[in-house]
Amino acid sequence: MKTFESLFEELSAKAAAGTEGSKTVDELAKGTHFIGKKIIEEAGETWIAAEYEGADRTAEEMSQLLYHVQVMMIDRGITLEDIYKNL
Repeated sequence: MKTFESLFEELSAKAAAGTEGSKTVDELAKGTHFIGKKIIEEAGETWIAAEYEGADRTAEEMSQLLYHVQVMMIDRGITLEDIYKNL
């Protein structure tokens, strides 16, 4: 099972290596604006799932939201420590 930390390590490694065919590398190449739109999209889908689709669908949408947030972290050079000091 992945954790928030292990996912961040995995995505950071893919970004650093420029792994061909990686969704993460592709999203980073599209830039901050694109990533931001994905975050907004997934936040909305999380809300709809919470309202109408049950816990399993909500958890799925939340995981996608967390993925895109981590891609934005990598894009903007924000570390886990930066996040943790603000929690």
